[in-house]
Amino acid sequence: MEITGRLVADATVRAVNADKNVTGFRVAVNRSYKSQGEQKQETAYIDCTYWRSAGIAPYLTKGMLVHLSGFMTAQSWVSRDGEPMASLKFRTDEINMLTSSAKKDDGKPTQAGDKNRVLKPSKEFN
Repeated sequence: MEITGRLVADATVRAVNADKNVTGFRVAVNRSYKSQGEQKQETAYIDCTYWRSAGIAPYLTKGMLVHLSGFMTAQSWVSRDGEPMASLKFRTDEINMLTSSAKKDDGKPTQAGDKNRVLKPSKEFN
């Protein structure tokens, strides 16, 4: 399965156990359609995980357009109130960055006059 969307926040990394980390991020995917002759748009927000390398997290910044390959996973649980709950997550196998990071390598935001940095594909993260 493939999805293309924009990151709604910078990616985060959390430790799963002593030797494994997971990178998490949320992507907004827009869909345009017509309803009764009127153009409409809706946005789906998809929680994503990436298990291959936590080193990619600094490059995944808010507003970046990404193309992801992977698959959906489903989880169910019972809330503290006893209500059944469920969620879908996209388990990402491959990430293609379609726009450059909104931050410079020094961690500061880019200025309006800065040229876009081109990120070359790397096997390091995929």
